[in-house]
Order: sequence, then structure tokens, then C-alpha cells
Amino acid sequence: MSSSQRTDSPRRLPRWLKIVLVVLAVVALAWWFWPASSSPTPGAGAPGGAGRGGPFGGFGMPVPVRVATVERGDFPVELKALGTVSAARTVNVRSRVGGELVKVLFEEGQKVEAGELLAVIDPRPYQAALQQAEGALLQNQALLKNAEIDLARYQGLYADDSIAKQTLDTQEALVAQYRGNLKVSQAQVASAKLDLAYSEIRAPISGRLGLRGYDLGNLVGANDAEPLVVINQTQPIDVSFTLPESALPDLLGRVRDGAELTAEVWDRGERLQLASGTLRSLDNQIDTSTGTLRLKARFANEDEMLFPNQFVNLRLRLMTREQVLLIPSAALQYGSNGTFVYVIDAEDKVQVRPVKAGPGNSGTTLIEEGVQVGERLVLEGTDRLRDGSKVEIIQAQDDDTPPPGRPSEDEAGERPLRKDA
Repeated sequence: MSSSQRTDSPRRLPRWLKIVLVVLAVVALAWWFWPASSSPTPGAGAPGGAGRGGPFGGFGMPVPVRVATVERGDFPVELKALGTVSAARTVNVRSRVGGELVKVLFEEGQKVEAGELLAVIDPRPYQAALQQAEGALLQNQALLKNAEIDLARYQGLYADDSIAKQTLDTQEALVAQYRGNLKVSQAQVASAKLDLAYSEIRAPISGRLGLRGYDLGNLVGANDAEPLVVINQTQPIDVSFTLPESALPDLLGRVRDGAELTAEVWDRGERLQLASGTLRSLDNQIDTSTGTLRLKARFANEDEMLFPNQFVNLRLRLMTREQVLLIPSAALQYGSNGTFVYVIDAEDKVQVRPVKAGPGNSGTTLIEEGVQVGERLVLEGTDRLRDGSKVEIIQAQDDDTPPPGRPSEDEAGERPLRKDA
């Protein structure tokens, strides 16, 4: 190869220079992400904020954050549980007699009232049985009447000493026998009338019908395993649910004080409230396999949003604490020394402040102590903060319109905030 060809080929970096460049890159990255030193704060153990060479902390630039204010209001203390809707009463409608189904007078899914006629079994065999029983009754009535007349005659003859005592006794026994036969006939007539009445199938309770089990013309047996139809009482309706035994002290205290506890039913996503009712009853024992107690709440279900066997989310309200300090749950931070919040002062600087948090519910947390009404708290952007950091408020919590160039809150999700251009 000529010297001109060796001169034109690309020059390769020495191996030692490659190693040096790699080491320098690692050192630069470590320096970039190394947490800035700061005095211990109540939030020690939480994310330390931007690094020394970070995009904000290293150059003294303010950190963009969203904020929320501390408010005062009423806070419902609730217990949450998964529940199953169950009908207040359920009846499997079956025929009490056998025969051909000659009338079906209901539609599937229809609402019915107690006593309403649903279907008719062919009544002709039962009408004939009733007539036969009534004929036997008339026959026994005639025999009894004749025997009673003879008995009266024999009693007169015996008084005149014209017949033996045995003849009178025999006639008295015959009258008693006919009276017994008469009662049997009367019972047979009543049974035949009952069977005839059973040929008309009526709704035993008010409720909503399910799907039909038999069609017109089918032969139906007495007390068949397959019901003609199922009636569920859905107004009112019940929801069964369980609570852990750790929640019992507060619950039992309220129940024994005679308080009427409000229960709310929500859909699976807890976005739509389906119904509101009251706690109805508690079981008398704790399930040892799960450590839970079974309870039941009742709902009027006027709009029939609840269906039997539906799975729902239930909120049982124990009490309402009035005029307490409330903050968004997203503003509450957790560290090795407990809970704290980032408070923004008048100079838009962050102060780490420990707080005593109470119960939380639906994105809101009750604060027992540590903050004041109207104070501004960092809601988003906390991962880049430290005590004394300068912040820039990008969007207030109550502002539903996103700034230009920023996605909406639903689109942004949990992604880190960026300062808008």
C-alpha cells in the first residue's frame, strides 16, 4: 500500500483514550444526578430533589409545580367495602298441581303485584273432582239426617219401654258414624276446591319477574324442580358486604348509640353513585377464616339501578367531621420520619413541614395539625424539590384549562411537569 493511501484512511482513537472518555462520561453523569446537600428535613428519606448539575437545582432555576390550597370544610368518615346486591325476597314460583299449562298471563321481566294471576293450569280435572266430592257430601248429609230421625224415634220407643237398650245404642253409633263420614266429605270438598284454586298460579309477592321456565301447552307437574318463573323483590333491595374486625369498635359504638348510618353504593369504577340507603343489620359472629363481619344495608332502589347478584362498591358513613382542614391527598408526602407537605411561602420558596394526617377519602385527606387555611401546598412536581427550593406555579388546582402547549390533567397522568415555553 502507498503512503498516500495510508494518509487518506480515517485515524482510529487509541484504546487508552477511549477508556478515559468513558470514565469522564460516567463521572459527569454521577455528578449530574448526585443529590444536592441540604440540612436534614422532616421529609428525609423522600426523594431529594434535583441533582447538582440538574436542569433546575444546579443553575438556581425555579421548579415548575402545581399547587393546591388548604381548605376548611366538612369531611365524611367512611368505611369502604365490596358488596353484592341481593333481593329483599326471592320466590321460585312453582305449580302446586299438575296438568297442561293453558294460559300464560305475564311477560318476562314484568313487574307484578302480590296476588296477580300469572298462569292457569287446565282446571277441568279439578272441577270434576270437586263435583264428585260435593256429591259424596250430599249423600252423607242425607244418610246422617235419616239416621238422626231414626235415633229420635228409637229414643221415644225406649222411653215407652218398647225396644231394647241395645237397639238404641246401635242407632246412636250409626249416627256418630255418619257424622264422621260427613266431616270426611267436607274435607274432600275443601281439598278439591283448594286444588282447583291452585290451578290458577298467582304471584305470592310483589317484585320483578325473571325468564319463563315453561311455555303454553307444556305439561307441568306439582312442585317441579324447574320453576315456572322467579320473582325478585327489588324495591327495596339489599346489599351484603363485609368489614374487617379492626373496624368494629368505631362501627359498634355508632350502632349502639342508635345512629342511623348512611350507606352509598357506587359502580365498580367508583365514578357513578347508584343508590343511597341505610345500614340494616349485622351478623352475630365474625368469620374466623377471614377475620371479617358480614353486614347488610337496605336501599329503596326507586330507579332500579341495582340488580340481584350485582357487584358494587359500598361506602358506609360513620360520621361527618365538621369544619376541619382538608388538602388533596396528592399533596401529602411520606418520609422516614412521618408525613409532611411542601408549603410555598410568600417568596415562592418551599418549606418542608411535618403534619399529622387523619383519614382520607376520594382524593381528599383530613389534616389534624400542621397547616393553616389558605396556605399553598405543592401538588405536583415534588420529586424535584428540597427545603428552600424556588418554585414557579404553572397551574393552580382549580384551573381546569391547561396552559398552551400542555396536555390536560387526564392526558398528563402522572408524568413529570415541564416548564412551558
